[in-house]
Amino acid sequence: MKSEANAATATAQTNRLGALLRQWRSTRRMSQLDLSLEAEISSRHLSYVESGKAQPSREMVTRLADALSVPLRERNSLLIAAGFAPIYRETGLTAPEMALTKRAVEFLLKQQEPYPAIVLDRHWNLLQSNEGAARFVHFVLGTIPKEPNIVRHVLRDEYLKPFIANWNEVARDIIRRLHQEIAWVPTDETLQSLLSEVLAYPGVPEQWRGPELEAQASPLLNFVIRKGEVELRFFSTWTTFGSPHDVTLEELRIESSFPADETTGKAWQRIISS
Repeated sequence: MKSEANAATATAQTNRLGALLRQWRSTRRMSQLDLSLEAEISSRHLSYVESGKAQPSREMVTRLADALSVPLRERNSLLIAAGFAPIYRETGLTAPEMALTKRAVEFLLKQQEPYPAIVLDRHWNLLQSNEGAARFVHFVLGTIPKEPNIVRHVLRDEYLKPFIANWNEVARDIIRRLHQEIAWVPTDETLQSLLSEVLAYPGVPEQWRGPELEAQASPLLNFVIRKGEVELRFFSTWTTFGSPHDVTLEELRIESSFPADETTGKAWQRIISS
């Protein structure tokens, strides 16, 4: 009975792995032949792996993940589905082994002063910010929201939306990015849930509900804040860590904002000096 149970478990694992591989292959628009060539294995063996007829080695799973450009978190899922322990750690920024990473992040945030800079995870949740970001939010809202999600800050009326003069441009760009991130990592249910939520918000046009396949996300995000007689024009850039070997590190994003013109630079100096 025990051997039968073990066999059933192994079969379920290989079936799960096959389903995940087919999903990733479809997302990357690769045929079995394309993937087998990229991973340097036979298409027949790949077919057996996807159908559950063959149990791949750890090395084989890693090779397929490399060929499919699977993010580290999802690589762990592939390994687990194949019956192996995950090999990529997910270490909190406060852990001792992340001390140098944490120092690098804090250095980047400090160097950005007096202009805003924030650190986000893959789901757009705020992890850290500098003093410039805190001053920015406090100037606009008069308080610091408890809600950590930046997408909700931009798209909801109780946060920044009423003050973003070019809200259509900013919101459309963010929703476009969400569509693209989900297309790149289709197994991320949290991102899918966030997108479904924001698409139901008032003022979100119907045409934003589907991905804009021909549109590419700009490396810069321009936003105009208008409060009373004050108008601030900023643009933001994104920074990520290259060649990470930790899930947390791979998913960190640092957004740095800069004044888009001299008028904004002078107005911001007056705001932080008051």
